[in-house]
Amino acid sequence: MRCHIPAARRGLLLCLIPFLWTLAFGLWGLSRQDSVWRDEAATWQVAGRSAGEIWRMLGNVDAVHGLYYLLMHGLFEVFGASTTTLRLPSVLAVAAAAVCVAVIGRRLAGFWAGLGGGLALGLLPAVQFYLQEGRPYALVAAGAGLSALLLVSLLDDRPGRRAWPRWTAYGAVVLVCALLNWLSLLVLPAHAATLWWVRARRGVWLRWAAYGSAAVAGALPLVLFSRGQSDQVSWIPPLTWHMLIGPGILLAVGALGAWADRPDRSRLSAAAVGLPLLAVPQLGLVGLSLVQPLFLDRYVLFGMVGLALLIGAALGAAVRACAPRFPKASALLVPGVVGVSVLALLPVAVDKRAPASRVDDVLAVAGEVARLKRDGDAVLFMPAARRDTALVSPNAFTGLTDVALAESPVASATLKGEEAQPARIREALLERRRVLLVTDSAKVAKVPSAERDKAKAAVLRERFAVVEDRQVRGRRVTVYERRD
Repeated sequence: MRCHIPAARRGLLLCLIPFLWTLAFGLWGLSRQDSVWRDEAATWQVAGRSAGEIWRMLGNVDAVHGLYYLLMHGLFEVFGASTTTLRLPSVLAVAAAAVCVAVIGRRLAGFWAGLGGGLALGLLPAVQFYLQEGRPYALVAAGAGLSALLLVSLLDDRPGRRAWPRWTAYGAVVLVCALLNWLSLLVLPAHAATLWWVRARRGVWLRWAAYGSAAVAGALPLVLFSRGQSDQVSWIPPLTWHMLIGPGILLAVGALGAWADRPDRSRLSAAAVGLPLLAVPQLGLVGLSLVQPLFLDRYVLFGMVGLALLIGAALGAAVRACAPRFPKASALLVPGVVGVSVLALLPVAVDKRAPASRVDDVLAVAGEVARLKRDGDAVLFMPAARRDTALVSPNAFTGLTDVALAESPVASATLKGEEAQPARIREALLERRRVLLVTDSAKVAKVPSAERDKAKAAVLRERFAVVEDRQVRGRRVTVYERRD
C-alpha cells in the first residue's frame, strides 16, 4: 500500500516520529526513583576523575571501556554528575538507532516497514533495559544502525555517485563502536553475510574488506591489551543450554520476520540486512563463549537493530497484503499493532524503570549509611567493590573512617582502591567501638573468599555485636558495637 502523505513530508516524519517516540520512552522514569546500580556506579565514579587519572586507571583495569569513560568525563564536566547526565546519552543513542532502522526499512521495504521498525526498536524488552543505562551498549547499537545504513546506501547506490566518503564513514563508525566495546566487531561478519546474500560485486567485497580491516587494525591494540585484564569477566558463568533459550526465541522471531519479507535471492532486502545483523553476532558470541565464558546479552545488544528491522518488514508486508481488500483499515495496521504492543509490554516497561530491576542500588544504601552513622565510626566494605557507594555519594560517608583502605581508588589507579593486609585491618578494627559494614543483601551475599574479607568477618564475629541491620535494594548496612 502506498502511504498518502506528501513525499516531501514523508522522509521528515519517518525520522521524527521514531526519534521522538523512543526519546519519550527513554525520558519516562529516567532517574529510576533516584537509583544507580553497581555497573552505572563504575561509570559515575570514573567519569568524576580527571582525564589523566582515567588514563592511568585504564592501564590497570577496564581498558575496554576507556573511550566511553572519557566521553562521560567530558559530559560530567560540562553538565555535572547526575542520573540525567549518566543516562541521557543512551536514550539519545537508541533514538538515533531507531531513526536508522526507519530509514533502512523505508528504503528496502516501504514507508510502513520503516515506521514500524523504528517504533518497534524502543519497545523491545532488552532495549528498554539498556535504554536507560549509564553504560556504552546503547551507543554501540546506534553505531550498528548507522553502519548498516551506510552499507545499504553503498549496496543500493546510483551509478556515478562517489562512494569513498561513505566507505570512510563506514570504517570510522565500525572502529568507534569497537573502541566502545570490541565485541561489536561481530557486526563485520554480519555485513559479510549480507554481501553474500545479495551477491555483491567483487569491487564491493574488496572495499568492504579494506575498510573493515582498517577498523579491525585500529581496534586491535585495545583488543590485545584488554585481554590482559580478562579477570574482569572471570565471573561470567560457562555457557549452558538454558542460556540459549532467549537467543533462540529471538532468532525464531527474526526468521519469521525474514520469511514475511519474502526476499528474492540477490535482491537487497530488509531480511538480507536484518537477519544477519540479528543472528551472526548471537551465534558468534556463542562460539566465543565456548572458548572463554563471555555470553551476556548486552554484548550483542546491537543485534536488536536487526530484529527491529525484521519486525518492521513483517508489518510492511502485512499492510501490503491487507491493502487490496481493506485499504482504509490497512493504514491503521501499524499504529494498531504498536498500540497493542505498548499495552502488552506496559508491565515490562514499568518493571525496567523500577530500582528492583537491577541487582542493587548504591544511592539507597548510601542514604542508610547517612542515617545510621555517628562521627568517629569506622566503615567497612565487603567485598571491597562495595566501596562504590562511598565513591558515588561521598557526602553520606563524611565523618566515617574507611579503616581497611590503604590507598584510594584514584591514588592506586583502580576502581575499588587497595586495602591493607588482613593483620592491619584487624588491628584497626579493634581500635574502634562502632563499625558500619556495607555489603550485599542476604539474598545475594556470598561467603567471603578473599583473605581480607575473611579477616573482617572474623573480627566482627568475635569482638563485635550487631545493634542494627538494614537491607535496602540489594545492599545491606549492619551496625556493630564492640562487646567490651
